[in-house]
Amino acid sequence: MRKYISESIGTFSMVFCGTGAMTINEVTGGDVTHVGIAITWGLIVMAMIYAFGEISGAHFNPAVTIAFAYAKKFEWNEVPLYIIAQCTGAIVASSILLFLFPESEFLGGTMPALDDLRALVLEILLTYFLMVVIINVSTGSKETGTMAGIAVGGVVLLEAMFAGPMTNASMNPARSLGPALLSGHWEHQWLYFIAPVLGALLAVLTCKLVKPDNCCTNC
Repeated sequence: MRKYISESIGTFSMVFCGTGAMTINEVTGGDVTHVGIAITWGLIVMAMIYAFGEISGAHFNPAVTIAFAYAKKFEWNEVPLYIIAQCTGAIVASSILLFLFPESEFLGGTMPALDDLRALVLEILLTYFLMVVIINVSTGSKETGTMAGIAVGGVVLLEAMFAGPMTNASMNPARSLGPALLSGHWEHQWLYFIAPVLGALLAVLTCKLVKPDNCCTNC
């Protein structure tokens, strides 16, 4: 039970702070700035990995959980409960943001500035880069250790910095679900649910080819 609670709290914190920065930037007319939003995402991801990595592995992302299971570093029967915990945390975070900032239209939701196909490809690549880092700095299915938080938080900050203006750099179906559900903006959300899973699985697949000892067991 501690694992699921940790995943809920970690995802809640990540979505509340990350999409909260975007929401506050929206309602204040840009006070937080794009750079500030990217830094917020990177720092909260790093902090939550250090806070919960030893308990749940600090996935906070259904795509990461599925990818770890595909890599045989995580039990498939745990995947549904992890995803439920992650989505619950994201939805609660967006619910509180709606209460705090009812004037916000998107609540930090993910909306592409590109057409769907190009946005899909970009999100696949972003999640691919993220999962490549995660699986190479993690211990088993756990993002733990001195460097894990810095490495993963750093790549989230990097990708939010350069790709945020194009797709909002979701890389996480739960992160997109919360704002979409509470704001009612479901446009284009299918790509934010599909692309991160495809990108994460692709990362595991290529990692198995070049670094099988680290990326799977019994390979």
